[in-house]
Amino acid sequence: MKLPIKDKKFLFLLFAITIVISLEVLSIIGIHIPMPYAPFVFAIFIIGIGYNVLWNGVKAIFKLQFSSINLLMTIAVIGAFYLGEYPEAAVVIVLYVLGERLEDIGIENSKSALDELVSKAPKTAFVKTENKNVAIDKIAVGTIIQVKAGEMIPLDGKIISGETMVDEAAITGEPTAKDKHIGDNLFAGTLNKNGFIEMETTKLSVDTTFSKIIRLTFEAQGNKSETQKFIQKFSKYYTPSIIAMAILVFVIPVFVLQLDLNHWLQQAITLLVIACPCALVISTPVAIYAAIGNASAKGALVKGGKYIEALASIKAIALDKTRTITFGNPIVSDIFPLNGTSREELLACTAGAEIFSEHPLAQAIVDASKKEGFEPHKAEAFKSIMGKGATAKCLVCEDETIYVGKLEFIKEHQPTDNEAEKIVEQLSSQGKTSVVVSFGDGVAGIIGLMDEIKPDSAAALKEIEVMNIEPVMLTGDSEKAANYVAEQVGIKKIFGNMLPENKADKIKELLQEYKFVAMVGDGINDAPALAQSTVGIAMGAAGSDTAIETANIALMNDKLSLIPFLIRLSQKTLRRIKFNTIGAIAVKIIFITLAFVGYSNLVFAIAADVGVTLIVILTSLNLMKFENKIAIAQ
Repeated sequence: MKLPIKDKKFLFLLFAITIVISLEVLSIIGIHIPMPYAPFVFAIFIIGIGYNVLWNGVKAIFKLQFSSINLLMTIAVIGAFYLGEYPEAAVVIVLYVLGERLEDIGIENSKSALDELVSKAPKTAFVKTENKNVAIDKIAVGTIIQVKAGEMIPLDGKIISGETMVDEAAITGEPTAKDKHIGDNLFAGTLNKNGFIEMETTKLSVDTTFSKIIRLTFEAQGNKSETQKFIQKFSKYYTPSIIAMAILVFVIPVFVLQLDLNHWLQQAITLLVIACPCALVISTPVAIYAAIGNASAKGALVKGGKYIEALASIKAIALDKTRTITFGNPIVSDIFPLNGTSREELLACTAGAEIFSEHPLAQAIVDASKKEGFEPHKAEAFKSIMGKGATAKCLVCEDETIYVGKLEFIKEHQPTDNEAEKIVEQLSSQGKTSVVVSFGDGVAGIIGLMDEIKPDSAAALKEIEVMNIEPVMLTGDSEKAANYVAEQVGIKKIFGNMLPENKADKIKELLQEYKFVAMVGDGINDAPALAQSTVGIAMGAAGSDTAIETANIALMNDKLSLIPFLIRLSQKTLRRIKFNTIGAIAVKIIFITLAFVGYSNLVFAIAADVGVTLIVILTSLNLMKFENKIAIAQ
């Protein structure tokens, strides 16, 4: 835990604690400050350090607010002073104020990842037309701004001049910088590593992805977990109950059993001190804030403690296929040259025709040809036939006509054979798309394409299964395409051909079967299902307003491996909260019991209370260091 060593008040508090504890130790061994100076010396410490506590305690007495923790401390200090236990009275108030300060430090440390986001946000941008820095809240959409190497990108936009590498860790959690060229998107709050660029803004400062992350992350603090709500409600009844118990500990022995007044007054005061629910109240928020801060640093925006808590309980996780398990971009998976056509001729000639098309399948074929070192042939007279295919004339292969498209389209122009039909059927059974090619004399070849599976999908889903959570695929794609991808990544439950409303209905069914169900999708078509689930998780949400607003958890990058990490983090957080809560209650029960039987000690009681508070804070802050360790056997 980072202590504020430059905080003068905190340093003064440490100095005061050293003095009062030293005086208490001297008192125990028989060395006392002589009367009548002792009350005044210790009163200086009590009032100088604990004046806020005492004032709030006095106000609580007049307002009859018996749930006030300050009231407990005020009664304890007054009682100790009455008994002449001046060092103990000073130790009680100073250690209590230390406990409060440690709570504040714990919250500040657990929020540090969130505060770091705010500190990174640029306040001005260099506007080209004005040739000066302008406050970002004064910059309109469409403004041209310049960003030098080493500067933070101030607003969302697109590069119009230059190229660079950009560190997007503040948005996506990715540690590796990305190459950025003309036309590429840029996010506010990311770091321009090494190039001078000009960019055109696409959003106002209040609407940037970075601003949304900051706003929603801080709003998450108010979205309390059920455990936190219960403990806060419990403390309202707990404090007056303790006051009542303290009265009984004093009244029954003194007025019913005629025992020593001073001894049992001291036991009652000790009960009040140890019963202070500081550690109990702080056990949940510090752990939750630490977990949310850790998730933010990894690129996951969690919108509140209740979603951390809910994620720990899920028994099934439904996943969309496209842009969740897969990238959503087609790639060439199979190449079948036929009837004497070479691989180079098939790819280069087809790419020459497809280079005129903006269709994703066409671009994938062009990329595949270039990747294999085959420069696309020059072509002309390109003509697209909607829903069927395209034609063009190749200028390299003796002006032959190229036909590219579905098998039915090729059949309209050229004869086909059984081999071509079998290949198309085979690719279809694997959930792949077939592009049939003819050069004007039968079928020259067939190119198979598929949606590229993310490299971490299979491992992430294996981890999810190891945690006894059932993965389920819900996709709008065909059953064949869904089954092929599911087989590659190890999903056994598959539902294909699903519209958005079908996915929402299926989530309802899964909730009845498993009770707690998470839904993972891209946040656009999956919005109804995300809203219906116990926890909605949006993938690749960077730049997507819909995903950030809709989901309970928004993953700012495309890493499916973040899902098992978040589940383990949430489970660890819940275990930590339970450990902290049980530990705090156990210590209190021990000292309350000792007070009832007359063997408690005021100094030990307050030391134990502060000690438990410190342990709770340190163990909770340790969640910020929780790492994404793969938990599957190799």
